[in-house]
Amino acid sequence: MILYRPVGTGEPDLIKQSEYTKFPPRLPGRPIFYPVLNERYAAEIASQWNVKFNDDHKGYVTRFEIDDEYIGKLEIHTVGKDHHQELWIPAGQLEEFNSHITGRIQITAEFSQNM
Repeated sequence: MILYRPVGTGEPDLIKQSEYTKFPPRLPGRPIFYPVLNERYAAEIASQWNVKFNDDHKGYVTRFEIDDEYIGKLEIHTVGKDHHQELWIPAGQLEEFNSHITGRIQITAEFSQNM
C-alpha cells in the first residue's frame, strides 16, 4: 500500500540520513506516528499546519510503500472529512513500522510561506 506522511523542519534531513529507508523516532510529547492514506490530506497538513507552525515555515510531503500484510492489521481512522484518513502507530512501534517499508521514502512536495 502507498502511504503519505507530512513532515516538517528537520525531518527530511533525518530521513535522508537513513538513506530514505525509515522515519525518525518521535519527539518527546508526540506519542503517535500518523501516516495518511492519500496525498491530498498530506498536502493539506504540510501546507496549512507545518508551514504555519514550523520555525522555517516549510512543510513537506513524503510518499512510501509498506507491505500490505502488515498494514492490513492496522485500523484506519477518519478524523475529519472523508479524505482525512490516517493510521495511528504508537511511537514505541515505529521501528517495527519502519521495518515494513518497501523501497525508498520519497519527498514529493515542499511548501513554504513567504515571510
